[in-house]
Amino acid sequence: MSTTILFVPGLRGHVGDHWQSHAARALPGSRTVPPLEANGLSRPARVAALDAALLAIEGEVVIAAHSAGCLMVAHWAQAPSRAIKGALLATPADIEHPLPPGYPEPQALADGGWLPIPRVRLPFTTLVVASRNDPLADFDRVAGMATDWGAELIDAGNVGHLNPPSGFGPWPQSLEFIARLAA
Repeated sequence: MSTTILFVPGLRGHVGDHWQSHAARALPGSRTVPPLEANGLSRPARVAALDAALLAIEGEVVIAAHSAGCLMVAHWAQAPSRAIKGALLATPADIEHPLPPGYPEPQALADGGWLPIPRVRLPFTTLVVASRNDPLADFDRVAGMATDWGAELIDAGNVGHLNPPSGFGPWPQSLEFIARLAA
């Protein structure tokens, strides 16, 4: 694949059995935005890390983001430093509503600069994958994000949050969506 794939994890960072980790291993030359050692909930720091990763890549890039990583991409796209070919945004988290126990509290996310979720058209081809039973986002809210972002909405059915607790390690369809964006 001549296009570099850049994986953007959510707030919890890298998980070895996550679909992103499996896809990264299946795609030689792919890269992943590194986890932050400090300022973990700082949206500006996370967006800066995404920007640095993008600027380190020569040639075409497709982003594959998950959960809050999708929101990181939406924030970055408000003032992009370079063009990208497209983005797969899988199960964006709706941080404008309280998240389940174990996730950051709304005030911590607000203090970190995450709110509001950007709701403007993204300047690249975008596929948004939404789950019908995602504990981190109502399907209709994600559908609204997709519309506002000018994205194609893909109804994935009942797949939870597309993470290991929802039964997803490997998610073969992700590779199909990535290949479609890279074509």
